[in-house]
Amino acid sequence: MSDADSNTNSNSDADSDSGSGHCSTPDSDGEVADEIAIVSFERKLDTAEEIKRDLADDYDRIDVLTYHGDVFADHWGEYDCFVGLMASGIAMRKTAGLLDDKWEDPAVVVVDEELTWAIPLTGGHHGANQVAHDLSKLGAVPAMTTASEAAGKQGVESKAKALDSHVVNGDSTVATNLAVLNDELGPVARLDGPKAVLVGDDVTVLKRNGDDGVVLGTGSVSGAKKAQFLTAWERALDDADRDFDDVEFVATGTRKADEPGMLDAAEEIGAGVVYFEKETLTEFEGPTPSRSKELIGWPGIAEASAIAGGRDHELVVEKRRYDDAVTVAVGR
Repeated sequence: MSDADSNTNSNSDADSDSGSGHCSTPDSDGEVADEIAIVSFERKLDTAEEIKRDLADDYDRIDVLTYHGDVFADHWGEYDCFVGLMASGIAMRKTAGLLDDKWEDPAVVVVDEELTWAIPLTGGHHGANQVAHDLSKLGAVPAMTTASEAAGKQGVESKAKALDSHVVNGDSTVATNLAVLNDELGPVARLDGPKAVLVGDDVTVLKRNGDDGVVLGTGSVSGAKKAQFLTAWERALDDADRDFDDVEFVATGTRKADEPGMLDAAEEIGAGVVYFEKETLTEFEGPTPSRSKELIGWPGIAEASAIAGGRDHELVVEKRRYDDAVTVAVGR
């Protein structure tokens, strides 16, 4: 087994063996809300439209719905997340009877009329935390109450998002998120198939989304800027005839953890970051010689990370260096 670390703004362990949503999708991790509805009283429709404008670039669809007694019921299942521009008690009373399954129910967030607080009511790990965080752009303070986020830790659903995967057996996350909270989960194990796996109720199975994504393996000098990462990644993806929408995640070495420019660039393209230990990168060393191996014993991070992270462990684009600051390779 070999260690890696997956990051979506907070650090926690993931693992790679042999190398390392959508609310309406039954077997999705549900972490990503793509289509949201802002429910507002008529007197606050201008504020609702302001929210829509400010979040427009982050979502596939945002609709503003004028509140009436059955508005949630009429549109239940149509959106990934409802944002209630109203008191939390109103939203709670109108949605409580509609809730059935946390893996299929839309998330619900409330924000007060002065945009002071954004409070996930249900579906915190299934889009509500994400939307509440995005509402902070308008000055609202996101009030996260899910245990892992409140403790500054990355829940299983967030790990799945970072790895561009989804949770297959949702009921297991009660046990595994408790283990996260108690620092007992350990690394996520990657199994390269074909294999048959027998698991218990306290084992969460993550399955990668799609079948044709790529991994950006990247290294950098200390302090490289967000714009330098984005330019480097875009050029490498052009060489692979791909774009940012094709990226499953960004991969690098643990020695490059917490590079602000890299984390900001990954957030810009909507990708998680996975950190591989030196042992894993050594196992998947790329073809291009690297001075770092001579100097500090690490193989070239960009190529090894791209190969280790790719589902087929295949290098698509060999290491490129841009602006003497960022190296990048593309794997799948």
